[in-house]
Amino acid sequence: MTRTPPITVAVSTVIFSLRREPGAEGPRIMLPLVRRTRDPHEGQWALPGGWLDPAENLEETASRTLAETTGLAPSYLEQLYAFGDVGRSPSRVVSIVYWALVREDVSLATQQHNVAWFDATALPELAFDHNHIVDYALWRLRNKVGYSRIAHGFLPDLFSLADLREVYEAILGRRLDPANFRRQVENSATLIPTDEFRTGNHRPARLYRYNHDVELADRGPLPHGKTRP
Repeated sequence: MTRTPPITVAVSTVIFSLRREPGAEGPRIMLPLVRRTRDPHEGQWALPGGWLDPAENLEETASRTLAETTGLAPSYLEQLYAFGDVGRSPSRVVSIVYWALVREDVSLATQQHNVAWFDATALPELAFDHNHIVDYALWRLRNKVGYSRIAHGFLPDLFSLADLREVYEAILGRRLDPANFRRQVENSATLIPTDEFRTGNHRPARLYRYNHDVELADRGPLPHGKTRP
């Protein structure tokens, strides 16, 4: 009798942040990857993750493995999907994948061994089915930005409308009309204007803050994690 190999459960995380390169028109969506040090796929880049700890719930494992492999604490964390196709790994592994947002000032300060940041839209061939997973996470992010304030998860406490528009443009991959964008977000009740301005070589820009009474994204009756801003 052929014995069916046991099914194991892993938890991985797709972590999105923004990076502004000198001379670039706007920020790019970036994500950290971990270089594998053992087979299968030794030497290839992969999403950070680890095995599910029986003493933890899924979100706790996602947060722990994220901190252990990258040193990052996300501003937003949500379960993405379960990937368990036959043949996705030599042994039958089901991956519960989370996706997370990390603010740029946090990601820039992170330097971890065996971790590198990549443009989310121009990845090398990753281990397992991780290219497919990243593509799905990007699709989810682009859809969610249309009906929630998820884009605010990339920004610091105070930001200008131009900062927020750049985030939307990076997510959607296209330019937005500044006047229309300003009108839409000012009517959305998600921003609160402050008395502070950013000054420099251009006209002073008013700074805004989040309306914390509005969730980054509606998760329905599901319990909210501890990683919301």
